[in-house]
Amino acid sequence: MYSLILHGRRLVVELQKCRHLRVLVNLFQNGSAFANSFSSAAVSLEDGRKGQNFTVSYLVDSLGLTPKLAESISKRVSFEDKGSPDSVLHLFRSHGFTDSQISDIITDYPLLLIADAEKSLGPKLKFLQSRGALRSELTEILTKVPKILAMKKDKATSVYYDFVKEIIKADKSSKFETLCHSSLPQGSAIKNKIRNVLVLRELGVPQKVFFSMLISNLHTICGTEKFEDSIKKVVGMGFDPTQSLSKFVQALHAVYQLSDKTIQEKVNVYQRLGFVEGDVWAMFKKWPCFLSFSEINILNSIETFLELGFSRDEFKMMVKRYPSCIGLSAETVKKKTEFLVKKMNWPLKAVASNPAVLGLSMEKRIVPRSNVIKALMSKGLLGKGGNE
Repeated sequence: MYSLILHGRRLVVELQKCRHLRVLVNLFQNGSAFANSFSSAAVSLEDGRKGQNFTVSYLVDSLGLTPKLAESISKRVSFEDKGSPDSVLHLFRSHGFTDSQISDIITDYPLLLIADAEKSLGPKLKFLQSRGALRSELTEILTKVPKILAMKKDKATSVYYDFVKEIIKADKSSKFETLCHSSLPQGSAIKNKIRNVLVLRELGVPQKVFFSMLISNLHTICGTEKFEDSIKKVVGMGFDPTQSLSKFVQALHAVYQLSDKTIQEKVNVYQRLGFVEGDVWAMFKKWPCFLSFSEINILNSIETFLELGFSRDEFKMMVKRYPSCIGLSAETVKKKTEFLVKKMNWPLKAVASNPAVLGLSMEKRIVPRSNVIKALMSKGLLGKGGNE
């Protein structure tokens, strides 16, 4: 029962078992805010989901996306009318982008749908054209790296545009090494990025993946020769940028920033707390950021959980299952734990068994889903059984 807060779809299954809740099931399918009674929950959910439902329908109807992909995109951008999105699509089409290219752009960077076509995107496109960009070149580059259109300053826009253009050109000509002597504006960061592109390319990292990394100004990506060694270490640890770019970048940042000696010292800290080395690296694979915490941070985190009544063994179990809980503030842990224990009558062992609940938003996930569960239980439609 407890894991229903974590897994909205399982809660939907429970709802589907109740014949008289078919309407509520349809409303809850996408998980929004619920009030404390069924009637108010349905009304509240219908209002709260309006934007996301409209967004999904719009993406399916206007861009031909699959419902599953549209649902995923709607979690990143939401709108309740088609005014701005229609203007954006019209602008792209008027500049020669095909529907397939537009779909790729929106899938990669959906926030462009709510950008101001007239005051923001239009001027950006005109600026790039004024620099001599051919239509075919413009559409290809912006389809690959749409975030260029989000750059605020013209100088940044032009530098990144030229950077991507050079990479594509060199890659097509099989002369990738010529990037080192490109005509791009020179500077240590640019030179480092060019060298790092070579490293990523040689390792077989797909173009689309390293573009997302190199369009950023992350210190790690602009790094020195240590970048190559760090990349090889991270790949050797089993991180795959094509599977999870965010984890790959987090791991790269950790390895790049920390010396081998420092990393081993941090591993030793966890070992002194009772974790075996294999557990430490398993946790690193789940959440690479956890190696960035100092011994004091870790001890303070332990103290917070112990003060709430968790045992040291329960704390270790929680960290193994959900390493991110170490990074939560004391206030966050206390607030969420006290809500679940005092308001929802969860035993502490249920929180310990489902630590990921501490990483959920109180307002968007924990409270709404808790209200649904309480409503179901008050009607006798959901039992208290189990700690699942």
